[in-house]
Amino acid sequence: MYIYNVTINIEETVHGEWLNWMKNEHIPEMLSTGKFSKALMTKVLVEEEMGGITYSIQYTTKNKETLQKYYDEDAESLRSKSKRFEGKFVAFRTELEIVSEQHD
Repeated sequence: MYIYNVTINIEETVHGEWLNWMKNEHIPEMLSTGKFSKALMTKVLVEEEMGGITYSIQYTTKNKETLQKYYDEDAESLRSKSKRFEGKFVAFRTELEIVSEQHD
């Protein structure tokens, strides 16, 4: 299993609108590609020197090939929909491979 992690710092001036868009439009659209089995959105609990509010969104996918298909088929289109927040956020993306998962 792989996790496609997107960490985003969003300006407070558009935070409410962006958070609503993420939860009700963007994340559902990511899941509707059929390439991710779940999404987990978390708030990063550190105060950033640059200000803003930081979130991590983790999309779980079954393998590297499926993630590559997302890049090839969907990423450009879905990322372009964030243009209304252009200049108001910084994002970086990380690929993670799940090595072990344990539960109570």
